[in-house]
Amino acid sequence: MTELDKLRSMEEFWNRDEEISAAKLHARVLCQKLNAIPVDDTEAVIAAAKELFGSVGENLCLKTPIQCDFGFNIHIGESVLINYNCVFLDAAPITIGDNCFIGPMTGMYTVSHPVDPVRRNEGYVYGRPITLKENVWVGGGCTFLPGVTVGKNVIVGAGSVVTKDIPDNVIVAGNPAKIVRTIDL
Repeated sequence: MTELDKLRSMEEFWNRDEEISAAKLHARVLCQKLNAIPVDDTEAVIAAAKELFGSVGENLCLKTPIQCDFGFNIHIGESVLINYNCVFLDAAPITIGDNCFIGPMTGMYTVSHPVDPVRRNEGYVYGRPITLKENVWVGGGCTFLPGVTVGKNVIVGAGSVVTKDIPDNVIVAGNPAKIVRTIDL
């Protein structure tokens, strides 16, 4: 099994592998290409996003710049807004559901490192998926840690750090993000 196969299976993989490095370089080149497109050329932005990401729904509003590790692990639903300066470290899948708003300077980090310092220093990493279900609104400057799922209709307050799963229909805020109140629908 190759290191890229291990990444795709969400097993621990060697981050310094040649194939892994090539995949990351490819994504960096595609990010650079995307980020260089004139902002008024929305068709080119969407085409570049579809080349970079694993899947893209209709009506994406993507405000560059954006950065990611691999790109192919990012899946974006219908009618999604991704604001400026977002970073997606996609060693595992990042799934953004329909009608989500992602605030500027948001980071979604699926990648983590072994607790064992020897393995960590040798360059081994692993990923855990991040999922945002539909109708999630993320304020600016939020951070999502590996393995979290955010429920439907959730609002994540600006600057929050999401460290664990969030149920449907709540507002969360803080570091770590905690439920502030429920949303009555």
